Amino acid sequence: MFSFFNKDPIKKLNKQYEAKLEQAMHAQRKGDIRSYSMLTAEAEKINDEIIAIEQKQQAN
Repeated sequence: MFSFFNKDPIKKLNKQYEAKLEQAMHAQRKGDIRSYSMLTAEAEKINDEIIAIEQKQQAN
C-alpha cells in the first residue's frame, strides 16, 4: 500500500558499489595493489547482487 516508504535496495547497493570502486581507485593510486584487488572483488560481489535483484524484479 505504502510502497513509497520502502527503501530501494538497488539504490543502497549502488552507493556501496560506487564507494568500493572509489576506495579501490585510491588504493591503486597509492600503489597498494593488494588492497585494490580486494576492494575491486568486493565491488564486483555487490554488482552481482544488484544484477540479481534487478533480474528478480523484472521477473515479477
